[in-house]
Amino acid sequence: MLAQWPVVLDEGDVRLRPFRRRDRGTWERLRALNADWLRPWEPTPPHPNVLPDSYLGKLRALNRQARRGSTFAFAVEYQGNLVGQVTFANIVYGSVQGAVVGYWVSQHVAGRGVIPTAVAMGVDYCLLELGLHRIEANIRPENLPSRRVVEKLGFRPEGVRERFLHIDGEWRDHLSFALTREDAPGGVLQLVRKREQRHVP
Repeated sequence: MLAQWPVVLDEGDVRLRPFRRRDRGTWERLRALNADWLRPWEPTPPHPNVLPDSYLGKLRALNRQARRGSTFAFAVEYQGNLVGQVTFANIVYGSVQGAVVGYWVSQHVAGRGVIPTAVAMGVDYCLLELGLHRIEANIRPENLPSRRVVEKLGFRPEGVRERFLHIDGEWRDHLSFALTREDAPGGVLQLVRKREQRHVP
């Protein structure tokens, strides 16, 4: 079924919601502060004469894609503050029923469980509410923190995609991970909750 947009999801201190026009200043500051932190991992245009879109241009494009059901880009809030993004893109229905997930988080909250929780919330929405069957993630082999996120959530490794994405000036290999509805019939957020319970003193 096609999703209704906008969608807001909450789990403890973490919230997923659509981006808003008034996020522009915060988003631009976050991106500037985290430029070096994110540069080794984020896709880049292979042709230097391609100029990046403005924030408002990106927002308009994302809203159009969300209404069509092809991409859902969630702002990640932690304790009420914008700290990152989780995007489900390349959504295909029909006999595929799949999507690709990508994410980033500000360095100042990395390691606090924000992104595993956010990704789990979004995956559960896609699998349990939207009715998708498969979520895929493609990660550079060197990006150990990002790999730990999908491994914690039960994604399976599926091999190497050679020269898969253009990142930081080169075509980079990626490891492919995937999770299907059969892998997590009760959702993946429960894995995050169980892990947190084990760490409660």
